Amino acid sequence: MPKLSNDLSLTKNTRLNSLGPSKIRAFDEKASQIPGIIKLTIGEPDLNTPDHVKDAAIADIKANDSHYAPQAGKPELLEAISNYLDRSLDVKYDPKTEICVTVGATGALNDVFMSILNPGDKILVPTPVWALYFQLIKLTGAIPVQIDTSKDDFILTPEHLETVLQNEGKGAKAIILTDPSNPTGRVYPAATLKALAEVITKYHLFSVTDEIYGELVYDNNVHHSLSQYIPERNILISGLSKAYAMTGWRLGYIAAPADIMKTIQKVNAFLVTSVTDNVQAAAIEALNNGQADPLEARKIYEDRLEFMKTGLEKLGFEMSTPQGAFYIFAKIPDTFGTDDEAFANELATKAKVGVTPGRYFGKGGQGYVRMSYASSTEQLQEALKRIAKFVENI
Repeated sequence: MPKLSNDLSLTKNTRLNSLGPSKIRAFDEKASQIPGIIKLTIGEPDLNTPDHVKDAAIADIKANDSHYAPQAGKPELLEAISNYLDRSLDVKYDPKTEICVTVGATGALNDVFMSILNPGDKILVPTPVWALYFQLIKLTGAIPVQIDTSKDDFILTPEHLETVLQNEGKGAKAIILTDPSNPTGRVYPAATLKALAEVITKYHLFSVTDEIYGELVYDNNVHHSLSQYIPERNILISGLSKAYAMTGWRLGYIAAPADIMKTIQKVNAFLVTSVTDNVQAAAIEALNNGQADPLEARKIYEDRLEFMKTGLEKLGFEMSTPQGAFYIFAKIPDTFGTDDEAFANELATKAKVGVTPGRYFGKGGQGYVRMSYASSTEQLQEALKRIAKFVENI
């Protein structure tokens, strides 16, 4: 086995030295070693990719579609994404100049951060939030400024945003907003987004919206987007992973004004050349002929949410009502104070239920745990029984 030469050991990218591995993934891997554990840790749908979507990929392979695709994406897929955004949000993006296909929403985030951020730039990040944002931002040399939203039911208010922009976030270049939220499941009302858009415009910011859970909203809530109010400033990121149970397919996309999209497409081409042909064929089928698929998934998740929320509240757990995605962000029992990590470790070892400590999602997460209900109903029923027994014992 080769060993790195001593004279090369200190020549790595030094920005990586301050970045640890994902705590969410590390905790999940640790919990996975416990025999018989039920994991509610990772946002991984238990549903299968729809058959017609899989068939489209198989047909594409059999048709020998095995050459480089256009770097921004196949024209048919760009058109399908444009039509979907028009259909679902009433926003208009030119498929030829304003959309780019990426390797998952994570790839999209990399493309966007590398396109708009320079070393030393500030970008505002409302928290709790998916923690990978912090690492990807730091890789560019930029500075994530966390905005704790826990005192406002995990919704960033325009007043809070303006206060931050006048203080620790002064001079910020951009803001990223996840809606619906991971980990809290909160959904931004249209009026709040409109007011945030006014502040964003006043302070000349880019806005980046991660809308990967946009199809999964419940209880008569409606998903809105900053692209409906400030399309000239907003960069919209989404994909098919969650709503179509396609996490392993790695298909994401970006929609943005043409001037910044030129840079985004350039970065994407540098990083991946192009997205896999048969994956794009599957995405074309999903977007053009699979409008009912997310509706079926949404009904399943909504039933699971109601079951988990009702059961947890009976056990004394408190939460801001989840309205989208497939997570519950619950305050831990008072017995543990705010030590969500200790609670999650004990729940895993003693009750054999894996949940994710809230502190891993940034400021405002301490004292909470995230539970994913993207598991089978049978597993959720058993998990709730184990949680109830654990809580009774403490």
